[in-house]
This record gives sequence, C-alpha cells and structure tokens, in this order.
Amino acid sequence: MDLIRTGIGLTKTIRNVSRLREIVLVFAKNGFDEFISLNVISSIPNFVLPRSKKGIKEELDTQTEKDWPRILGHRLRLCFEELGPAFIKFGQLLSSREDIFDSSFIDEMKILRDKVKPVPFKEVKSKIEESLGGPIESVFKEIDPNPIGTASIGVVYQGTLLDGTEVVLKVKRPGIEKMMETDFSILRFLASQAEKVSEEVKYLGVSRVVKDFSLSLTNELNFHTEALNCSRFKKVLENHDKDELLYLPKMYEEFSSRDLLVMEKLKGIPFSDYQRIMPHIDELAPKLDEGLKIFIKTFLSDGFFHADLHGGNFFWLENGKIGLIDFGLMGTLSKKGRKNFIAIVYSLINFNYENVVYEFLEVAAYDKIPDIDGLIEDVRDALSPYIGLTVQQTDFSEVLKAVISTLKRHEIYLPREWFIVFRALMTLDGVGRSLDQDYDIYAMMEDDIHEIIRESFTKEELLEEGLWAAKDLISIARIVPRHLKWFLRDFSNKKYGVELILTGYEDSARMINSSLVFVAYTLLTCLFVGSGVYFIGSIREVSHWTMIPTITWIFWVLGAGSFLKGYFTLNKIK
Repeated sequence: MDLIRTGIGLTKTIRNVSRLREIVLVFAKNGFDEFISLNVISSIPNFVLPRSKKGIKEELDTQTEKDWPRILGHRLRLCFEELGPAFIKFGQLLSSREDIFDSSFIDEMKILRDKVKPVPFKEVKSKIEESLGGPIESVFKEIDPNPIGTASIGVVYQGTLLDGTEVVLKVKRPGIEKMMETDFSILRFLASQAEKVSEEVKYLGVSRVVKDFSLSLTNELNFHTEALNCSRFKKVLENHDKDELLYLPKMYEEFSSRDLLVMEKLKGIPFSDYQRIMPHIDELAPKLDEGLKIFIKTFLSDGFFHADLHGGNFFWLENGKIGLIDFGLMGTLSKKGRKNFIAIVYSLINFNYENVVYEFLEVAAYDKIPDIDGLIEDVRDALSPYIGLTVQQTDFSEVLKAVISTLKRHEIYLPREWFIVFRALMTLDGVGRSLDQDYDIYAMMEDDIHEIIRESFTKEELLEEGLWAAKDLISIARIVPRHLKWFLRDFSNKKYGVELILTGYEDSARMINSSLVFVAYTLLTCLFVGSGVYFIGSIREVSHWTMIPTITWIFWVLGAGSFLKGYFTLNKIK
C-alpha cells in the first residue's frame, strides 16, 4: 500500500512540476521574471529562467505611480489568457475585487470575462453520459450541440426531456476540477513567493484573494451545491415575496449530479438583451422596484442572498414574473455580520462616524491595529460629501469607492462576506441603470433597517439574546476554573517566578516590609511569653523568682530576644 501511495504521489509531483514549468515560462515571458524567486526555480529540475525583453520594474520606473496597477493588470491578463480556464476564472474573480485593486487593474481583468473558449460537444457528451450512467437518449429527446453559454467551470446547453419538457443543462468542463486544483496550488505558491520579492505585489494582496477563491471554488465545482442553494433560496423568498413576483427554475435533481445540472428552461427575455426588454419597461419597472426590495430583505433579515444578479441572470418571463438563474455564487451574512452592517448604515444616516468605525473594526480584517482617531477623521472626510445629502440623493457606488479608498490608506480589508453584499448591491444598481431606471439601493435599505431595529427590541428577541448570553456565562463559569487549575499546575511544574519592580516607592515599600517583620516578631514574642506562663500555671503559689521553672525562663528569654530583634529591625529602617 505504501508503494502505491508513493507511486501516486510521484506521478502527481511530476505532473505538477511540468505544469509549474509551463506557468513560470508564461509569467517570465510577460515580464514577471523579476518576481520569480530562487525557491520557485529550484523546484523545477534542470530549469533556466528566461528573461523578458522589458521587465515590469523597468517599465514601472518610466511611468507614474498611478500607472503601475494598469501595467501589472495588463501583463497578468496576458498570462491568464494563455494559461487557460483556471487562470481566466481567477482573473474574473480579481475583476470583482474593487476593495483591493485600483480601477485600472480592474478594467484589465474585466476583459477576461469574454475570453473563455468553448468545448467540442463530443467531449461534453461523454461527460453527460458519465453523469447519467447511461446514453443521452435514455433521458433526453434531444440536446442542441451549440452552447448558449460558456464559463470557466461549465458549458450551458438547451435540450428536451423525453416527456417534451424544455430544460437547460449545465455541464462541467472535462478535467476542469483537476486542472484547477493543480493550477491553484501552484498559484498559491507563486503568489506567496512573489510577495516576498516585491512590495508592489504584496500591496495587491494577491495571496489573500487566492485564499478566498479557494474557499468559494469548492462550492462552484459541485453542482449539487447549486441545486441546494436554489431550494434554500426558494424558502427564503417565501418569507418576503408574498405575491410570488420572483420565479426560480425547477431543478431536476434525479438527472443532476456533481458534474451535471439539469433545470427548467425559463421562457423570457434576459435583462441583458436591451433591445428586446425596453418595449416592456413600463410594465417591468414597478415590478423590478419591488423585486429589489425583496432582495434587500433577504440579506438584511435572513443573511442568504443571490450574489451574482447581473443582467444575464434576470429574465422577464412570459407570465409577467421576474426569473432568476445561476445559484452557484450565493452570499451569506452571519447574524453578527448583519447586526454590524445595519448598525453602520444606521450610524451613517445619523452622522455618527465614530460608531461607524467602531462597528466596522469588529468585523474588518487588518494586520495591525489602525490609528483609530485618524481613521474616524478620514471616514468623516470621505463620506461627509454624500451623507450630508438626503438618502435619496446618495450614489451608493460612489460611497463604496470612497470607503474602499479610505480602507486602503489604513491597510484595512473588507470582510469577504461584506464585500459580496456590496458587490451584489452595486450589480443590482447597475442592472437598474442599464434599463434607464435610477433605483437608489441605499434609500431602499432605510425603511427595512428601521423595521429590523424595531424588531430587534421585541420581547422575544431580547429573551433569545438573554438566553444565549446566559448560556455563554454558564460555559465561562465551567471553563475558567478548569483552565485556571491547568495554568497553575503548569506554572508550578515549570517553576516560573514573578518579580515585582517598584519605581519611586522603595522607601515606603521597605517601611511596610519592616513593619510586617516587627509584627511577626511581636507575635512570636507573645507566643514565647505565653508558653512560659503556661508552665508556671502548674505551680499553685509562686512567692519568689527562684520558684519559676527553668523552662519558663528559657521561653521568656527567647521572647525578649525576639522582641528586641523586631524593634531594632524597625528602627534601622527609620
């Protein structure tokens, strides 16, 4: 068994080294040879790093500081395009991280959104049949071999079930899982090494983004998760969409698997099809307004929401409802996160910038504690031009840009779950504007926030919070004595000592110490005198000092010596 494991590990290592060589060559060719450390080169046997004609650092030296994000973005985009789907997927993720990267860098990454190559249907067909466990004809009457959508992870086709139902199939690209696993393990390694070499790359925070991507990628690679997200989101909408305005497609889980998702085909017009959707805008506008309010409630009240609501995922259906698709990227906001988010928005409405900062720092990520007073002042300067206006006049996307600029200055990062919220809100705002509908997302939140704050002070809510607090106190009461005992035992076993150093109170400390010594000698004197008297008590009558027992004299002498010792010790200090 050990031999088999060794063989598998060796094969994987060889494959990874081969891919690493290819990746390093592409990055070096596009000017990143200066950022590739010796640790990377030494990982590839018999490898000589080629040099680019013009390195990035050389180009940066000839440009202004404002140009370097664009230069790095352009070079990275060229690398990602050449290296294939996994890197293109990563570039697409970078294009949505306005909280970390400059706008010029983001613009370069956005170009990657249309760079995914299609897959021949014959390769996809074998993937479908493998997932179904039989021929396509056993489930589908037909499948159109021309894809209606291509993405880094999956390819989308339309087909018909045997009973005539029109469906959409999302098929995972063949080999994409192993490819992404290999590429991103290498990418994590390259990012960490590049950050050690260059402060510019370290500032970009690529390692942080790679880590975030690795966490979210697992869910997107499993189509079971997308089907589960759709079912869960339907239940969330039931609490807020009483008129059933929003429609989610049916998932055919009996035909779906980890690599194949079969769902109902929505018959309607995507919002991204501007020419076809605009004739219906008068009927659509009020419903979209209501739909956006429902969306806001899903994350403020439940903390579970659709995080990728761009125009291509919205449909104006034939029955007058609004359809939603693509549940691979869903956002979650914890109860604590929701409370902090609501508190921040409420504080902004009331111009309480100090509370904005304190609430944000409870959930923000930072490597070192920022200058709180400076941060409060910068937040006030950044937001006051917008908060001074009425809520209806506030441009939410401009507010976010101002916040992100301030956070960069203080080296603070938005929590990942919060960034997904901001990104979703901005995407929704963009959908409205693309349809010539100027919806103010910030204003829509105000009524919901006031309602949620009122609900937070209901008897049931306070009782629930009290019960949780009591549970925490009970847990602390049980844990603290146990850990204190372990600490003291460890403290004793390792023979640690505590040294108190008093500065400016030496004379007083010595006087207190001598007084305590004098009291101790006095108590000892009393003990000796009392012991001597005890032995006299056995004699009925003492008429002369010679009748006092010798043992008594001994105790009294000891008592006198003890008293004198304490007395001289005290007076010596004085």
